[in-house]
Amino acid sequence: MFISPMLLATAPGPFSDPRYIFEPKIDGHRLLFSQKSGAVSLYTRHNNICVLQYPEISGAIFPHDIVLDGEIACTDPATGISDFDLIMTRFKAQRSDKIAQLVTSLPATFVVFDILWYKGEDLRGLPLLKRKEILANIPMPSASFGVVPHVVGAGEALFAQIQSRGMEGVVGKRKDSVYETGYRSDNWRKVINWSHANVYITGYKKEEFGWLAGVVDDQGRIRPAGIIELGATPTHKKAFYGVVKQLVTGEDRDFVYVEPRIRAQVKMRNWTRAGMLRSPVFERFIV
Repeated sequence: MFISPMLLATAPGPFSDPRYIFEPKIDGHRLLFSQKSGAVSLYTRHNNICVLQYPEISGAIFPHDIVLDGEIACTDPATGISDFDLIMTRFKAQRSDKIAQLVTSLPATFVVFDILWYKGEDLRGLPLLKRKEILANIPMPSASFGVVPHVVGAGEALFAQIQSRGMEGVVGKRKDSVYETGYRSDNWRKVINWSHANVYITGYKKEEFGWLAGVVDDQGRIRPAGIIELGATPTHKKAFYGVVKQLVTGEDRDFVYVEPRIRAQVKMRNWTRAGMLRSPVFERFIV
């Protein structure tokens, strides 16, 4: 049974509030675990079935029918921190022999943070802390499952710890919040531990908005580093397109390329293992 998950709003910065609990934000992808009549289905937040990719999760059985919400992640053995690139390696695997190899070499963990159904009862209308209490009393079926920890009220202190370890961020949730299926609610707020970088704008999309970003490599050359699609205001866009025409060097079907004269500061989730900006957001031009 697929349930469209409750989504996170974005808080402007770390905050503390006794009405909220705070959890570390796991750097993986959203996963819904659904068991009905002994059959398990795994869904992404977009209702994509991913049973085959995670046999260590889909092969686990609870004593009763259940629907769980959480994040599936892989841990970088060098840092002990969940790594988005690693879980994407698992998610993209299609061949059964490759998947079997990855179960051993790159094990996934399903980190549960909510319970939506249990023993035939819909729990989404219960307050969050009551759902947490029910979840805490259900034994997990294997070591591939875990329950995300939380603290009450102390969001800023938890964020400071997350920041010092280079982890993704914190999620604050109202203690009395019901589960708002398919809705992005202010009752659940994420605080991202952003990184920052200075980039060159090397081109732009012809159709929808997007600026090509480049960074200087070890040989002093500018290499591609991603596409900036968020953060630029109408004022920023007007300023950019007002001067960029004189910098054009060429084009293809999708992009116009320009001399790397315009610099910008962006915030991002992190650098990918391929050296790309992950989810870059424009902040300002550098002059």
